Formats: sequence, structure tokens, C-alpha cells
Amino acid sequence: MLREIIWGWPTLGAILLAGANYSFRLGFFQIRCCGLWMKTALSGILSSRGKRGGQGGITQLQALTTALAGSIGTGNIVGVATALTVGGPGAIFWMWISALLGMATIFAENVLGMKYRVRDKDGQWHGGAMYYLERGAHCRPLAFVFAGACALASFGMGNMAQTNSIAQTLDGSFGIPPTVTGVVLCVLILFVIFGGIRRVARVTEKLVPIMAAGYLAACAVILIVCRDQLGDALRSILNGAFGIRPAAGGISGALLLNAMQCGVSRGIFTNEAGLGSSVMAHAGSDGKNPVEQGMWGIFQVFLDTIVMCTVTALVILCTGVLSTGLDGAYLSAAAFTSVFGDAGAILVSVSIALFAFATLLGWSYYGEQGIRYLTGGRGIPLFRILFAGAASLGCTLDLQSVWEISDIFNGFLALPNLAALFLLSGEVVDETHRYLADRKGIPPGGRNTPRQRGSTQCAEKVRTPPEKRSLSTREHGSPRKERTENPGVPVRAQGGQRP
Repeated sequence: MLREIIWGWPTLGAILLAGANYSFRLGFFQIRCCGLWMKTALSGILSSRGKRGGQGGITQLQALTTALAGSIGTGNIVGVATALTVGGPGAIFWMWISALLGMATIFAENVLGMKYRVRDKDGQWHGGAMYYLERGAHCRPLAFVFAGACALASFGMGNMAQTNSIAQTLDGSFGIPPTVTGVVLCVLILFVIFGGIRRVARVTEKLVPIMAAGYLAACAVILIVCRDQLGDALRSILNGAFGIRPAAGGISGALLLNAMQCGVSRGIFTNEAGLGSSVMAHAGSDGKNPVEQGMWGIFQVFLDTIVMCTVTALVILCTGVLSTGLDGAYLSAAAFTSVFGDAGAILVSVSIALFAFATLLGWSYYGEQGIRYLTGGRGIPLFRILFAGAASLGCTLDLQSVWEISDIFNGFLALPNLAALFLLSGEVVDETHRYLADRKGIPPGGRNTPRQRGSTQCAEKVRTPPEKRSLSTREHGSPRKERTENPGVPVRAQGGQRP
């Protein structure tokens, strides 16, 4: 009952409204400056390969792969299949819409996360919704609610639900007993998370690109084989999105609402925009500019939902297995088996196991950040041990109740984060306008700032002289001595703008 109340249309609508608010106020930055954020992310990926994080942080590529590890999970395979089964092909269109708005939401989260992040005594950066709730929105009780919900959700959705998927998959495909899987996972997790964010980032930096590229390559082969069905698949998505039933020659309101609800909820749960979770990974990077780190968040949603989820949906629709009555992992496996034979089922099983393990690593860091905020870091060793133990336990449990409890904790993540996003929206808009005004040929955009005459696209980056930059641009554009002298004070306060 509580789960249905928390994740009903009011909460889903609030998440979409937050994305719409930032989209309109920033002039649909995620569309208008598509080339800019794509170039920023791709050039950053190429320049970060093989590099170690700077003082006090991980590289921006490592921050991206850690965030993707938390969001790219079984939902990209199993969740999309379930959305198609329940909401029909039209659910994919509404998943795209929620992802488009989610790009603006996660952009704002990253800007605020970078702006209010803090440094500990070892020089490591820490950020997240709890920090901008406390230091930006000045609402410490909501910050504690968020941190507590984050720590608890990491044991449910981010841990036991994932290890159960791994255990069931390996047992069904390879006959490996769940208890053996549990012991192996426990040892692997202990080894990785006791190395801190740097070791987690190094593992995800290697694991996420390999598993994503392998999965996309397999999907590409299927789509090439079934290329004649691509047109019909896309038409079924558009028809289903608006409740159009070609056979009946009419529009079904019930079909429209069902597709909308399934697609929106799947999009939100897949890319986690609005939950405030992935910002914790991005805020730990060695990046300097909040707006540029926000662009990495846009790229994250693009890759996670627009690319990964879409190809899964097209594979299922083009192979024609949606009409078989199968659901979840079985439906995805049937699609791959139709082209690759028995190897297709194994490929899906391995993909699910790798995606779930990556989610484990990402959420171990999120839960740790929640514990750090609540205990000042004293509870982290105990958390790591309990997290590894819960991973082993999850391999043998019936997790229906765990999923329901996890959804409740996710709601307690979203609600405080949304409050901060609405309260601090003006700061995000101002930061973005200052950044864009610093670049030649880029209009500030949005309703509140006039466009520069003749500026129609995002051009090459041209910086103004340092003495003419705004205070915010200076403090985020280059390291300053005040950053390390007072590690417990947020970056904004160190710059002298607000105590």
C-alpha cells in the first residue's frame, strides 16, 4: 500500500515536472547543445583513458562508469522486456520522453553536487543530494532522510535484488549452486569495496565499457539480421504510444495511459534521474566545472536509456517474440535465441550477471556515502562487511518483499531530492548561463535571458580572460588554495559567496 502511494502518479509527475522545469528554463539545453555535451563527454573519455584521478578525486571517465555501473543493470534487459509485456510497444516512446526530461534533471543534480561537494581530511571529494540539501537548501533533516534511505536502499535494490538475479541466472544456465555464487560474490565485493572509491572506479572503468560494448554488438547483429522488421517495430512503438489500434481503426485511452505509465516509470527507474543517486559518483571526480560535469550526466542518461534500453526493445520487437507470452529475462533470452540459437540464452545470462555485478559496485559506493554523511565515516568498515554479507544472503532468498521495500526507500530518495531541485533551480540556471556566456557563439538560452544575435549553435570553446570571469567560473575553473586548507567547508563557501 505504501509503495503504491509513494510511487503513484504524483511522484512520477513530480519527477517529470522537475525535468520539464529545467528543460524550459535552460532552453532545452539537452537538445539545443547536443553537440556540446556529446563532444565534452567523448573528448573527456578519450583524454581520461589510462589516467589516474587527480588529487582528491577519480577521473571523469571513472565517475561516469561508476554512475553507469549503478544505473545499467538488469533493468536494461529484464525491465525493458517487462515494460513491453505490460505496457506494449508504446511504453518505449514514453520511456524516451522521460529520458529526455531526465537529462535535464540529472544535469541539475550534477551541477549542484559539484557546487556543494566537500573535501575530507585525506583530500577526497564527497558530494550528493544530502550535501546540497544541507548546505544549499539549508534543510538538514531532509538531508538525513536522504542519506538514511540511500544506505538502506543500497542493501535492497542495489545489493540483494541484484545478487539474486545473478544466482538464479548462473544456476539456470550453468548449474552453479546459489550458495557457491553467494560465497564468490561476497569475496569479490569485499576485495573491491575495501579499496575505496578508487578501486571501485578502476574496476568499473574496465568492466562497464566491455560489457556494454559486447551487449550492443550482439544486439547490432540481431538488428542487422532482422532489419526488414525495423520499420514495423518503430511504427508499433509510435502507434502504441498514443493508443492507436490499427486493426480497430481507433484510439484506446486505456492503452495510452497504460503505455505512458509503464514507459515513464521504466525510464525513471533505469536512469535514476530524479533519485539523486548517481550524483554521488560524479561529485567524486577531479572535474572542476559544475556545468561540464552536468554534461557527463546527460551523456549517462543518453547511453543508459536512449541507447541501451532502445536496442533491447528493438531486438524483442524485430524478432517477433513479444507475442509468445513470455516475460522478463525469458522474453529477452527468446529474442537472442531466435538468432544465435542456444548461445543466445547463455549470452543473455552472462549479460544479466555482469550488469547486476556492476550495479552492486555502484550502489556499494552510494550506500557508503550515505553512511559517511550519517556517521562522519566511522560506520564505513561495518557497512562494507554487512554489504558483502547481504550480497551472499541475497543469493538464496525470495526477494519479492525486498523489491517492495526497496521501492519505498527509493521513494524516500526521490522526495527530498526533488524538493532541493525545485528550491535550488535558480542556482543551476545561473551557473549554466554564466558558463554558456563564457563561450563564443553560445546563447544563454531559456526564457529569462535574451539570445545573442546570430548565435544559433554551440560553437568551439573560447574562454574570456581570467580577470573578466565571474567568481563562480573562477573558483570552479582552476584549483585554489582555499580548497584544501578548509576541507570541511563546501566549495561555494570556500569561495566566499556564502558562509
